[in-house]
Amino acid sequence: MRIDSIEMYRVCNPIKHPYTTSFGSQNAFNSVVVKMRSGDITGWGESAPWGGPFFSSCYDKGCFNLGKDFIIPKILHQEFDHPDELTEMLKPLRGNEFAKAPFDAALWDIWSRQQGISLKKAIGGTQEKASIGYCFGVLKSFDELIAGIDKVVSMGYPRVKLKFCPGWECDMLEAVRKVFPDLTIHIDCNSVYTLNDIDMLKSLDKYDLAMIEQPLMHDDLIDHAKLQKMIATPICLDESICSVQNARQAIEIGACKYINIKYARVGGISTSLKIHDLCGQHNIGCWMGGMGESSLGTTVVATLATLPNANYPSDISPADKFYVENLGNPVLTTDQPGTYTLRDNPGLDVVPDFAVLEKYKQEEFFA
Repeated sequence: MRIDSIEMYRVCNPIKHPYTTSFGSQNAFNSVVVKMRSGDITGWGESAPWGGPFFSSCYDKGCFNLGKDFIIPKILHQEFDHPDELTEMLKPLRGNEFAKAPFDAALWDIWSRQQGISLKKAIGGTQEKASIGYCFGVLKSFDELIAGIDKVVSMGYPRVKLKFCPGWECDMLEAVRKVFPDLTIHIDCNSVYTLNDIDMLKSLDKYDLAMIEQPLMHDDLIDHAKLQKMIATPICLDESICSVQNARQAIEIGACKYINIKYARVGGISTSLKIHDLCGQHNIGCWMGGMGESSLGTTVVATLATLPNANYPSDISPADKFYVENLGNPVLTTDQPGTYTLRDNPGLDVVPDFAVLEKYKQEEFFA
């Protein structure tokens, strides 16, 4: 594969309702979209790092500028035999995984199209359907939350994730468990707590949670290992896992029993596959997370969720959850709530809706 041309777009796409977590509230998701061409084949990739350095140190403007100044000059007109080679080529650029991810996804799209196979087949997906859960942010009231959970459970979603932060924590769980005593639930703390909160964190064992996602600092492994020894509820790491090395070290010291793999957070599909394999080798649960991507990105997440060691319902937002106008076309839709079936066409099989791209793009760069 020779990379003949590259286009890059920075996009800010409004969402229907504010999405509130411990990071704050947002009214749009910010993403970087990459188009790469090799001969007569085009590949697309998306990364949604958000509009500020809140989830991670990456954000859309920084990713766009790094792509323009460092990644594109490094890969334009280069030859690749396999997408994995891009990860090695970009190693000198430290961190900045969200900036690397859309280029990685676009290269996988090109390669699988050249092979005439679906992205699912290209990465070794074995499950017929991608199993998905539903995530609730911080809402206005417990009644609103319980009504929402009742709706998605009755629709068939197998589990729910609840954002968990000061002001929306144990009282919220008490209210939910009274109504849904047997529902599979886990909470996502988005790194808002420390070991000073150990009494509260220990108290969570009584709620029979599937896991506690990222309770402590975003870059911590050591304190998570200490916490896992003090509580019975499994810990899941998210923000702390940005590389294969992070994952290996977390497993070695017993910092978690699950890993949430977000392909953009770890730099792309290639690294996601390595972390997935590592989890399988060490009997660590893994599942796929999303960042509010359009169908360009959620289709990648759903494809990764068909991997053999993905053993917990993944976070893949239904097409109608966030966006009035979805950037990806065709829009990823569920067979029934709780599952996606991937199409078997070559490549990612999703391209932008160009009218939506034109409407919400903030910057563009062609090379």
